[in-house]
Amino acid sequence: MSKLFLVPTPIGNLKDMTFRAIEVLKNADLILAEDTRTSGKLLKHFDISTHMQSHHMHNEHKTVDAILQRLKLGQSIALISDAGTPAISDPGFLLVRACIENNIEVECLPGATAFVPALVNSGLPNDKFVFEGFLPVKKGRQTRLQLLAEENRTMIFYESPHKLLKTLTHFCEYFGEDRLVSVSRELTKLYEETIRGTMKEVLEHFTNKPPKGEIVICVEGRK
Repeated sequence: MSKLFLVPTPIGNLKDMTFRAIEVLKNADLILAEDTRTSGKLLKHFDISTHMQSHHMHNEHKTVDAILQRLKLGQSIALISDAGTPAISDPGFLLVRACIENNIEVECLPGATAFVPALVNSGLPNDKFVFEGFLPVKKGRQTRLQLLAEENRTMIFYESPHKLLKTLTHFCEYFGEDRLVSVSRELTKLYEETIRGTMKEVLEHFTNKPPKGEIVICVEGRK
């Protein structure tokens, strides 16, 4: 059947891989992987021998047409990222949009994604929230933070460990030192940790204890 499957993969703990995800990857004609070396370890662990092809942010514009042709010929193709659900701060959107425009069926399996457990663990309101992903590194960062300073929903950000202190410092400046924040790192892994408190308290914590691992930041909305 001609179909594009978006298949979530574990964000750390391999036990979070679903039976259905394994079945889809084994039966697909092709797997599109963000990094074939990283995904190769995952496929080997679950004894999946389906052929892989690289599909990442640097080549996705060039590969979409060729992938569409394979789908139109009746192949089933699975898209995975290095970790979590494809298209959430990872490649996937362009291909999904192209498939929809060409009347090719798209199916996204439920599964691991980092921001949901981080939000639930934060203790901050989660009935309404806004997912921001990674902030602009330079251009547009200040403008974005000025707009978000007025946001009254819980805000969720992704950040790398070496940029966390800079980002928390900016949050103190734009959101205020007393704004509540929750920082989760190494989710589902052995050293999983969530630090909660005011912006000032959490900044002081990570200043004294430099962070490691992938990070999700949940920030209280403006009261």
